[in-house]
Amino acid sequence: MPRVTPLTIDDVADDAKDDFARFSKLFAYFENQVPVYAHSPAGMKHIFGMATDIRKAGNFPQRLVEIAVIAVSQTNACPYCVAHHSAMAVDEGVDPETIDRILEPDPPGLSEVEKLVRDYAVLVTERAWGIRDQVFEDLRKHFSEAQIVELTMRITLTGMFNRINQALQIDMEDGVMPAFEARGLDASALPDPS
Repeated sequence: MPRVTPLTIDDVADDAKDDFARFSKLFAYFENQVPVYAHSPAGMKHIFGMATDIRKAGNFPQRLVEIAVIAVSQTNACPYCVAHHSAMAVDEGVDPETIDRILEPDPPGLSEVEKLVRDYAVLVTERAWGIRDQVFEDLRKHFSEAQIVELTMRITLTGMFNRINQALQIDMEDGVMPAFEARGLDASALPDPS
């Protein structure tokens, strides 16, 4: 159970009802988040709005986004986000074994570009202040500067979702683990936040 009471659309102010309904529909797979985030209508609007707008722009391949999101979420030990995005990554063609071993130095099934994205996601998460210029030179070989900025924003937005979900103890939705396991993913590979 989350640390704050999940709200319903009837609980939020009139000027937040449209956002609550819109994000509940757009993020139905993450249905336990909106009722908690809705305690801060501005936060809900801008966090979910940013996630929606960046995804809609489609400037970065979704497979690479999912690899980055899983790497960040594993680094931050957020089982909620790892479970959700692992299933999405399998749908993008990432092998379950690759996902289970994503933080290993050389996980099977990742191309050099995918490892670069994974490594960058971990660096931004663990020590953004200490990233060497060579990493950006390597990123520029494959991505435009606009894509690098978008990737960085997606990585840091994931970190924010991880922290909010963990601090407020947002529960995993009932259908997530069956969907996770149906894709051949190993529940024992989920991070233990304790």
